[in-house]
Amino acid sequence: MTVRVMLVDDQALLRTGFRMVLDAQPDMEVVAEAGDGAEALEKLRGTAVDVVLMDVRMPRVDGVEATRRICERGEGGPGDPRVLILTTFDLDEYAFSALRAGAGGFLLKDVPPGELLAAIRAVHSGDAVVAPSTTRRLLDRFSALLPATSDRPARRELERLTEREREVLLLVAQGLSNGEIARRLVLSEATVKTHVGRILTKLELRDRVQAVVLAYETGLVRAGGGA
Repeated sequence: MTVRVMLVDDQALLRTGFRMVLDAQPDMEVVAEAGDGAEALEKLRGTAVDVVLMDVRMPRVDGVEATRRICERGEGGPGDPRVLILTTFDLDEYAFSALRAGAGGFLLKDVPPGELLAAIRAVHSGDAVVAPSTTRRLLDRFSALLPATSDRPARRELERLTEREREVLLLVAQGLSNGEIARRLVLSEATVKTHVGRILTKLELRDRVQAVVLAYETGLVRAGGGA
């Protein structure tokens, strides 16, 4: 199956570079480009897209608002695409907002080609595309944007989880992979994967990235990775 990709960035040269890398793959095709979020939303109405590579700071409609409208308002068009945010370290606050808006993850603009391709394939298959440890560094840096840990209504969401599921969520938010969690809790990796799936279902989350965000928002994990 060919992964249909849209490139959204106000720098034409950068889009050209990404297009060259993606179009060289037998299982990928760049089907559309846009210079800002407004143009992207317009093109998505008539173009089937699987994955949107979205810049965050653009004129008119920025990447955060475009992501929110695609993920929350169903304006993704016939392809119901997933969004992968492109950012730089000095724009991490925008990437955080986009994660909360429903993006499946984020990449740095200088990502090596191999990592870019792996991320696109992962998000197309429904997985989170960002290593949990990378997401954790982002959230730690901008923890001031999160609500206070005494937010009891938010913490009630975690009451849906069993004690073991809360334990797994804590380790996910601290940046551990399924394999690392399995070794820490002396479980099989398949069992950990099942727990993660149940956590996402119970908390009505799209993917692992949103689980990490929720763990920080509810105070399960504090800045610096502590519980």
